[in-house]
Amino acid sequence: MRSVLVLGCGSIGQRHLRNAATLGVPERLGFDPDPARRAEAAATGATMFDDLEAALGAGADAVYICTPPSSHVALALRALETGAHLFVEKPLSHSLADTDHLVDAARAAGRVCMVGYNLRFHLGIARLLALVASGEVGEVVSVRAEFGQYLPDWRPTRDYRQGYNAHKSLGGGVLLDVSHEIDYLRALVGEIAHVFCFARNTGRLEVDTEDLAILLMRSPSDVPVELHLDCLQRTYSRTCKVIGSEGTVLWDYARGLDVYTVAERAWRNEPLTPDPNLMYLDQMAHFLACVRGETTPPVDAATARRVLAVVEAAKDSAARGVEVSP
Repeated sequence: MRSVLVLGCGSIGQRHLRNAATLGVPERLGFDPDPARRAEAAATGATMFDDLEAALGAGADAVYICTPPSSHVALALRALETGAHLFVEKPLSHSLADTDHLVDAARAAGRVCMVGYNLRFHLGIARLLALVASGEVGEVVSVRAEFGQYLPDWRPTRDYRQGYNAHKSLGGGVLLDVSHEIDYLRALVGEIAHVFCFARNTGRLEVDTEDLAILLMRSPSDVPVELHLDCLQRTYSRTCKVIGSEGTVLWDYARGLDVYTVAERAWRNEPLTPDPNLMYLDQMAHFLACVRGETTPPVDAATARRVLAVVEAAKDSAARGVEVSP
């Protein structure tokens, strides 16, 4: 790939620009309306634009959409018009509206549209998925997952109240912003057939979105999946427990995997706790390979749309107090 353009040069956009340099992408371009962010991104070696149309007119081979979720679809469609391949940060959008159009447009244009569920490239999650798929712990009986971290600590150098995470209209809220968990849980058990959700704004943060959500989901074969999400915990917590008919797997972001199997009658630890940037590097390397036609995205626009459908079902369930089918 000759060139990549990053639209939205906040923390994740700047990370992508740095990683593009590391992976040898010759021309790295960026756009952001904020002068301070443009200056920070320019320090990565990128050529910066303060005008969106000028940035798109530069004709980059691939465009990274790293803006608030409410703008993803419109910007992705505009980038497709330039002939670019697409990388869209998760979630695909803040709602399902027009996402079918994007899925169809990317397919019709013959362009890659990969969505940034970077946990798919975390060595621990990749091992968890592979281990369960191998059948080592037998048939999956149930799954329980959790994410929690205090929102002001996510990006400590910036006021969290100014970020999209704090605003419903921009696509904030813990259900959308931590839909990573929904994505990898779908990969573990298959499509989510039913969702019951309790979600609320606790009032502990200055946000207008839900900051706590508890989901009980079921696969088509009635495997129960429990998911706890919050942006309130004062320490970082990210875990998953898979109970199988022949064993159990515990994944902890900070510890790696602990595996128990009936065959071994003992626990073993697999300490997969890589540098956090490795998954972003591997994700970008995979995207570049997709653009070259060597592989396909683990999460394309159609898959990301199904994740978004689960999020919308969860919000509907929370509002009405009933189980909902995505």
